[in-house]
Amino acid sequence: MDKPATVSVQVHAGYLPGCVGRIVELHATYYAAKAGFGVPFEAKVARELADFCQRLRPDRDGLWLAVADGRIEGSIAIDGLHADAEGAHLRWFILSDRLRGRGVGRQLLAHATAFADARRFARTYLWTFAGLDAARHLYESAGFRLAHEAAGEQWGTRVAEQRFERVVS
Repeated sequence: MDKPATVSVQVHAGYLPGCVGRIVELHATYYAAKAGFGVPFEAKVARELADFCQRLRPDRDGLWLAVADGRIEGSIAIDGLHADAEGAHLRWFILSDRLRGRGVGRQLLAHATAFADARRFARTYLWTFAGLDAARHLYESAGFRLAHEAAGEQWGTRVAEQRFERVVS
């Protein structure tokens, strides 16, 4: 299916009703098709995202939603709960097929890294897995570097898990 030539996208900072369910849906459907992830992955995303939203503090945590035609079509978050000890955690970065390849991911990532920089988080990290080349390109263009790679099953399926880090001096 062809994408329309233009889509009006707004980036909303913070929680919106229904965002937890929609972000979980976007993750579950994309990663089931891309990597065969199933119930363990979807449940982990739902549980951890719900916990994050309940404890979200705007001085420490950020959530940005890509909204098109009143529907959440993407997200990204900075979880600063353990920023001092481990670094800020970039999480739940996802776009619907409708928005993928339109620069919206770059825009969301810019919001997240600007937030981390404004709070002077010395390190920001994310977990992903090998084979997501477009996402890796975005991460590297924003200053993230591969820090660790090993086989793992934290999402319920064995993949080459990767940790990327962005260090600000």
